[in-house]
Formats: sequence, C-alpha cells, structure tokens
Amino acid sequence: MGSALGWGALAASSLVIGALLGLARQWPDRAVGLVLAFGAGALVSAVSFELAQEGVEVGGGDAVGIGLAVGAFTYWGLARLLDRHSGGSGAGTALALGAFLDGIPEQLVLGIGLATGGGVSIALLVAIFVSNLPEAIGSATQMRAAGRPPAVIRRLWLAVAAICVLATLGGYAIADTASGELQGGIDGFAAGALLVMLVDSMVPEATSKAGSTAGLVTTLGFAVAAGLSSLS
Repeated sequence: MGSALGWGALAASSLVIGALLGLARQWPDRAVGLVLAFGAGALVSAVSFELAQEGVEVGGGDAVGIGLAVGAFTYWGLARLLDRHSGGSGAGTALALGAFLDGIPEQLVLGIGLATGGGVSIALLVAIFVSNLPEAIGSATQMRAAGRPPAVIRRLWLAVAAICVLATLGGYAIADTASGELQGGIDGFAAGALLVMLVDSMVPEATSKAGSTAGLVTTLGFAVAAGLSSLS
C-alpha cells in the first residue's frame, strides 16, 4: 500500500507542478499554445499505447469499446454543463475536467499493476506525468486569464491531485477482484474522455494560440511520449 501511495503521489504531482508553473507568471498566448500542442501529442500517444492497446490486451475489444463510449459521453455531458455554468468561457475548466476524468482511471490502472506484482509501468508513469504537465499549465493559465483567483486555482489542482492519488490506492485495493474486462473498461473510459477533450478543447486552443506551428509541436509531443513508452 505504501508503494502505491508513493508512486501515485509522484504521478499526480505533475498536476500541481503544472498548475504552479501556470500561475508563476503571465505566459504569452503562443507559449501556452505550444505547451498545449505538446501535451496533446503526448495524450494521443497515451490513448494509443497505454490505454487502448493495453486495454484490448487485458480486457478485450468489447470492454474497451464500452469504456470508450461511457468515458466520451461522461466528458461530453459534464463539459457542456460546465460550459453553460461558465457562460462559454470555461476552456481552462474543461482542461481540468479532462485531467480529472483521465487521471482517475489511469491511476487506478497504476495501482492495480502494483498490487498484482507487475511493478511500476514506466511507460504509464511517464505518460501520466508528461501529459499532466501541459494540461495543468494550460488550464491554470486559462483560468487565471478568466479572472479566477490564484488561490482557488491552486486548491482545485491540489484537490484533483489528491483524488488521483486516492485512485491509485483504490486500484491497489481492488486488484484481487478486478477482472481483465474491468481493467479494459477502465482504460477505455480514460481514452474516451481524453479523445473528446482533445478534439473539443485542447487542440482548438493550441491551434488558436500557436497557429500552424501547433501541428509540428503536437507531433513532437507524440514522438517523445511514444519513445518513452519503450522504457516499459
């Protein structure tokens, strides 16, 4: 249990680090766009190799497909509720929601792997850490630009990180009863939420702020994350 707590905290710490970096200074729009583009590429890699592919391997295509649908509709519905509540100016909140809905299942899988003796998946840990940073930086920057108090933003990201750490402990606790289908569904849920968030929020924001360079940086983010996945 101690190892799950430690590794879960390490993975989730990137959320807090990213938020603090986003609040540390006034970032130019272009810099925010490039950060978001890199993060989008890293997240595409995570969806491809750490979630969808591994989910199919452990749980089968049906479980992943169901999880994809549930994750996609969950993010889509909650994002629209937030959008109406914020009057259409909640891009940063949408990124935070994506990090939340993605982080919980990812860290559940991390905890299950630790409990079942699989050790730490370096690829999954790196994917979580690398993709969390740009999400948090971009979200904190957007929320600050929208007038949210820095203290509120810090508390939000501390809460998201704490819940993600608890998800790692939860995965560790349920590992003995978690079937392959359940694990595949969890992976699919994270992948579905991420894909909708990428198309709805992260990629449009990156392109809007960084222009045509966003595509190149997105490819770089994908290449770096995909290369690091070979560490597992």
